[in-house]
Amino acid sequence: MTRHYNFCAGPAALPVAVLERARSELLDYQGRGLSVMEMSHRSDEFIAIAEQAEADLRSLLGIPDQYKVLFLQGGASMQFAMLPMNLLGGGGSANFIQTGIWGKKALSEAKRLGFACHVAGSSESNGHLAVPDEASLSLSSDAAYLHYTSNETIGGLEFDYVPDVTRANGSDVPLVCDMSSNILSGPVDVSDFGVIYAGAQKNIGPAGLTIVIVRDDLLGKAPASVPSLFDYQMLADAGSMVNTPPTYAWYLSGLVFQWLKNDIGGLDAMDRMNQRKAQKLYAAIDGSDFYSNPIATANRSRMNVPFVLADDRLDGAFLKEADEAGLLNLKGHRSVGGMRASLYNAVPEDAVDALIAFMADFEQRRG
Repeated sequence: MTRHYNFCAGPAALPVAVLERARSELLDYQGRGLSVMEMSHRSDEFIAIAEQAEADLRSLLGIPDQYKVLFLQGGASMQFAMLPMNLLGGGGSANFIQTGIWGKKALSEAKRLGFACHVAGSSESNGHLAVPDEASLSLSSDAAYLHYTSNETIGGLEFDYVPDVTRANGSDVPLVCDMSSNILSGPVDVSDFGVIYAGAQKNIGPAGLTIVIVRDDLLGKAPASVPSLFDYQMLADAGSMVNTPPTYAWYLSGLVFQWLKNDIGGLDAMDRMNQRKAQKLYAAIDGSDFYSNPIATANRSRMNVPFVLADDRLDGAFLKEADEAGLLNLKGHRSVGGMRASLYNAVPEDAVDALIAFMADFEQRRG
């Protein structure tokens, strides 16, 4: 078997050590004679897996005690609906910073459900090439929360600040962040946020699981009309098990958390590795007249690096030859075209070195 380098934006690369551990336990989990996939989610064995995964995630992110951690289904996109259902029960409006496709989807879903919405800031005027200046953000007077996407996977735009949510009167508006594509890529001060959520399929684990980290004071706000599977309070009370959770994805995510802690050395070490990988690739792009990236330097994503060729007629050849060289899933999103290299935690530095060498060779031959 040959493992190639996978630059997919999601479902994304998983650590080889995690895949090997899962393979070794696939048929017989720790001598129990069955797979985790076959376990009851109510069994002592799976409860231990779930509790260890949450403990490791809390340790990695330094999650304070006054936050609940939920392991849910539905993908991050389901949170576009669950958030207003849970946080607007007392009225007010959802405020948004709109910096790309995923932020726009979150705003559109809240509007579609009939909730009051306000755009507190947008990068639309600059083509989503730079995040709005923090000083330009304007919360509505009835803001119930401020939502933003810390890293836009498709456009490769990453915030270089955590938005200030202090009103003129000194009170704070809960800050809600979609961290799907950069969670666990480096340290985060969870106490800055009311809610953090993330789809698993980039830096956490396989598709099918979503992590929601929610502050206790934001629980219990959903009206009785909200279904039980959408109510944060009910999910928290049930330990994320109102229904059968995505057990195998939860287990694999727990293995990723252990890999981050024990093999990598935590999020500070992961951050240094991610900075190094991204800096190498951006330096190769910037040092060439053949490749380019349009994002403002301060907002260039460490996780998703889009780039275009000087002659887009060569796009097909670039992708074909890259695939043949074992550099997979470099095609840009259909909405923007070009190329995109996703450099998530499990993408090794050797993969970035191989991509840079291929890009230089392709330029030399085709440029």
